[in-house]
Amino acid sequence: MSDARLARQIEFLTEADKLKTIVRRTPLADQSRLENSAEHSWHVALAAIALREYAPDVDLQRVLELVAVHDLVEIDAGDTFAYDPDGRVHMTKTDRERAAADRVFGLLPADQGARLRERWEEFEAMESAEARYANALDRLQALLQNMSAGGGSWSTYGVTRAQVLARMAPVEATLPDVWPFVLDVIDRFCAEGAIRE
Repeated sequence: MSDARLARQIEFLTEADKLKTIVRRTPLADQSRLENSAEHSWHVALAAIALREYAPDVDLQRVLELVAVHDLVEIDAGDTFAYDPDGRVHMTKTDRERAAADRVFGLLPADQGARLRERWEEFEAMESAEARYANALDRLQALLQNMSAGGGSWSTYGVTRAQVLARMAPVEATLPDVWPFVLDVIDRFCAEGAIRE
């Protein structure tokens, strides 16, 4: 192993630490502050392990790689709020994130950078069983945060039932045994007014 290779790996890891500075709009369960994207990624990885029995045919190692890298592009591109009210931020999301992926994954030695870039692309495409599971967990994690925070970003931003159902669609498709729980949460927060009808 060369010193140059290790230097690039260390540079990548140091850069990845910046994900801790990307603040999302979802509060922590205790509502003390908003979570950051690194905390979000860790929580999704933990969910992948804890909820594995609901997706027994997926390669867990691959899923963990997907969730570990899925938000690294936010270091440059920033977090795009799932319920962006006017959609303007979403219009530039793909271009911003692709440029970020070029730079961030390009810090690694070519073989590792290509592998992790492929994992990020796989997550975004949502075509493999692993990517569908990872995406479902990504959506479920935000639901859990908002649930635990008494409505969280749903109530803060006036999110509607239709928006939450659309956002949770990967959970319904990929984790059908978990879907009744999701519907129960949505129904409860609609009844309480945290999610608008």
